[in-house]
Amino acid sequence: MGGVLKADPVWVETFTGLRMGRFEKLLRVVRERGGDGPGGGRPWCLPLAERVLLVAVYYRTNLTMRQLAPLFGCSPATVCRVIQRLRPLLALEPAPRPVPGTDRLWIVDGTLIPVRDRQVAASSRNYRFSANVQVIIDADTRLVVASARPAPGNKADAHVWRESDLPAVAAGTTVIADGAYLGTGLIVPHRRRAGRPLLCGQEEDNAEHRRVRARVEHTFARMKNWKILRDCRQRGDGLHHAVQAVATMHNLAMAG
Repeated sequence: MGGVLKADPVWVETFTGLRMGRFEKLLRVVRERGGDGPGGGRPWCLPLAERVLLVAVYYRTNLTMRQLAPLFGCSPATVCRVIQRLRPLLALEPAPRPVPGTDRLWIVDGTLIPVRDRQVAASSRNYRFSANVQVIIDADTRLVVASARPAPGNKADAHVWRESDLPAVAAGTTVIADGAYLGTGLIVPHRRRAGRPLLCGQEEDNAEHRRVRARVEHTFARMKNWKILRDCRQRGDGLHHAVQAVATMHNLAMAG
């Protein structure tokens, strides 16, 4: 049975949100990371470009493997193997180290992602079993710099931040966050205390802080165009790989 979806511009741009040039860059990254190497068994029934497209379509649409199989002309088991094989290869590039003398501003925030795996998730304030995913973006470029491994959704943002590897990634860089990160050493808004209103200058600082920090909320909204982040059915490291892959594709899409 022949598949409907091919690695052609019309299908790539329609189903992934990436222009063909950006998809080719993603394909090149996967190939350099060994995605076209032997799998230890029978040869793949799909070329690498279509396998990468399959993973991108899966993350973008969140279709089931049974639904994806006829679109690519293969079995659901093959779809599962392709996703398991390629998803780690779409991971976000490590953040570059700060250049001495260069001022950079990063923004961190957490978002709740519904996930079916109870080993990863916990009942949280959105009344669903969710995971807390922390993401750092560059304030100037709006590109994702790093993401932490998912934590149970009932953990506070500050607690997840301290337990993650993000503080080490952000060392030497100015990072701002919302009031949930109080006591972490990050730049947070001035806090209003009972009976002590904020000074005029502090109100202005908070307004500017909100204006800049809104960029990370916009980034989360764009990332959740990949519907895997609205209801992740993957287990184990599946959500972590999904966030990393979506961050990679988000950055490629933002790059134009």
